[in-house]
Parts: sequence; structure tokens; C-alpha cells
Amino acid sequence: MTLKLDQISQTLGAQVHLYPLDLALAPHAVTVLLGATQAGKTSLMRLMAGLDLPTSGRVWVDGQDVTGVPVRERNVAMVYQQFINYPSMTVYDNIASPLRLRGDHNIDAQVQALAKRLRIDPFLKRLPAELSGGQQQRVALARALAKKAPLMFLDEPLVNLDYKLREELREDLTQLFEAGEGTVVYATTEPSEALLLGGHTAVLKEGRLLQYGPTLEVFRQPQSLDVARAFSDPPINVLQARPQGNAWLLDNASLISLSKVAPGARLQLGFRATALHTQATAGALGMNARVQLAEISGTDSFVHLDCGGIDLVMQQTGVHVYDIGASLTVYLHPQDAYVFDAAGALLRPPLSLMTGGH
Repeated sequence: MTLKLDQISQTLGAQVHLYPLDLALAPHAVTVLLGATQAGKTSLMRLMAGLDLPTSGRVWVDGQDVTGVPVRERNVAMVYQQFINYPSMTVYDNIASPLRLRGDHNIDAQVQALAKRLRIDPFLKRLPAELSGGQQQRVALARALAKKAPLMFLDEPLVNLDYKLREELREDLTQLFEAGEGTVVYATTEPSEALLLGGHTAVLKEGRLLQYGPTLEVFRQPQSLDVARAFSDPPINVLQARPQGNAWLLDNASLISLSKVAPGARLQLGFRATALHTQATAGALGMNARVQLAEISGTDSFVHLDCGGIDLVMQQTGVHVYDIGASLTVYLHPQDAYVFDAAGALLRPPLSLMTGGH
């Protein structure tokens, strides 16, 4: 299925939810809508599905104008943040309901296969209220998959689950989408989910579409600082730079040389937390820093630093212990930095991405 938005916008009263945008989804693939809360993800998804009407613009599905066609007359499936199941039906009947509506004949085999795939087969005789949150969301997913709709929408379906369940279901979803033939739209605030799901990513901010393309391409070559910020967790580090001779003076008083950057204007240097190191390498810039906070999350350590009055974050693989207030030198290689102009437009991606290393 192809879905194309042509100058779609949405305004409610004096509030603009979506500014005019064009978007053609990659067919038979996953498109992630990535952005902070109130970026416009849910508004855009509801317009795509036919739940809401756009203020202006057209929605095209397989070349047909479906603007104004209500969701009940369109073959779509939706999964929400909440665990929306039929409370008086068993898990089995919840999954079977779209199959019965369609008039399928091999209902039992399909229900059993979906339940096994999502690891809820032991609970088929239970009611949704007797299940955990993660199990209830699996039921909702199974029912949506059973519908076999060519277009599926998932609006932050894992946000209300605990960390362990989110990780489990992310892996399940990745495998399910890889095996599917439909077009999937998945809204999230988390860059890690976009990277895990792959496919394509549309980055939104305050109702504006900033960039759309293959997920890894958007992650590696954000067209603006706003896209880089939306696609970085922990937040991307940013240093202001002004020309000084043939080099650049950073706002933490460090001096750096940048290849393939014309002198003469103020710049912004962006670099992800993984670009900072404690080991010196040839050509790297050393910066004096003081530890503000050190925390461990999963298999990584996150070190928050005061670097010449500027807050930076360093991400290291493995467990690393630092004392609060400790002094250390952190290193940044110029080839690992994104270079943006003063307005935030990308001037140069990291040269290391083009060369495969320093």
C-alpha cells in the first residue's frame, strides 16, 4: 500500500497542530514518527488513518484521494498506548474477532499461530483484566495483526510498560515487522526505538516535518541541529565556535581545527556522547573537565561533565566508576563532530562517517 500526504495541515482554533507538509511513506516498510511530546506525531497519525480531517491538503492511498473517508471505511489497524481490548471477551476471542468479521474459515489455526508468536498462547482462555500490562498489549498487537490490514498504526504502544517489557516487545515488534507485508507507522519519542525498528524515520518538531528518509541515513546525516537533537539519546553535545585565525575558538575556551569548513562565520559543533573518550588519539582535542554525575544504564556508563562552564555528556561501554568532582581530560576528534551554521543547518557531517574512521 502507498500513502501520500499532500500539503497536509491541521489547525484547531488558534493552535497549529501541523504545519503544511508533504510525505510519501515507503511502502511495505516501517516508518517511525520520531519527536518529543507534542511534536505532532499523534495528530499526523490520526490524519493518516482517517480519524481526523485535515484543515488543508489531501491524503492519497494507492493513488486514490481518501481525504474525509472515515476510518471505519478504510482497511487500517491501530494499536494505542493504552491496552485497548474487548474486556468481556477472552484473549482467544479478542484475537479471533477480526478474523470472524472477515469470514475466515481457519480461525483457530490463525489465532493459535499469532498467540504463540507473541507468547500469549497460555492465556487464550483468560480475560484481558487477568493479564499483566505487557500481556494485554500483546493481545492488542495480535488482534491488529490478525486484521491483516495493509496499513498499521502504532501510537507509542510501549510507553506505559516497564523497561524489561519494553525491551522484550521491541524485539518482538522488530521481528514481526520484518516478516510482514504491510506498511507500518510507529510513533515514539525514543531514538533507540527508531534505530531498532529500522526502516524509515520522519523527525517532527512542534508540528513541522524536519526530515524523512532511511533511519540510519537520518541518524548519521541529520540536516539540522534540531534533527540531531531529536535523534540523540543522551542529548547531543553542542559547543559554539567562532573563527580565530585558521582555527575555531569554542565557548569552553578550547581551540580546534576543522577540515572542509570555510572560515569566517560562527559555527555550532555537535557531537554525540559516544564521540567523547578518555584515551588520547592522534589529532584529538583534549579538554579539561570535572565530573558532575556518573550513572550506569544497562551496559553503558553515562558521565555528565562540566567542561569550561559547558555541560557535556560522555557515554562509555561497560561499567566505569568516577568520583563526583573528579578532574579528568576528555578527548574529541574533530572528524567525529557535526558542523552546523549559526542557524542550525548542517554544513558538514562527521568526516569519520565518510572515511570509516579517523
